[in-house]
Amino acid sequence: MVLACVIGWAPPGHADGGGDQRRAREAVLAGEIRPLGEILQRVQPQLGGEVIATELEREHGRWVYEFKVLRPDGRLVEWYVDARDGSVLKTEVKKGKR
Repeated sequence: MVLACVIGWAPPGHADGGGDQRRAREAVLAGEIRPLGEILQRVQPQLGGEVIATELEREHGRWVYEFKVLRPDGRLVEWYVDARDGSVLKTEVKKGKR
């Protein structure tokens, strides 16, 4: 599920009827997470490529933004970022064709 923006826009054909977007908006309003744009601005210099997808997930009781980043060398890297404070939790380089 791609979360294009915490508030405002959902891609055409959004399968859950806006449920993820609504959930994210509620979490921002409740002060549980920071807005996607704010977090992305904070981590963008570290990513080293183009963000091609973003998800907001609840993992182990914590809200996490997952950024899928396509690096210039063609590799896909997933960045997991704490949605409350913007700290990078982990990264995973996905195996695939170079």
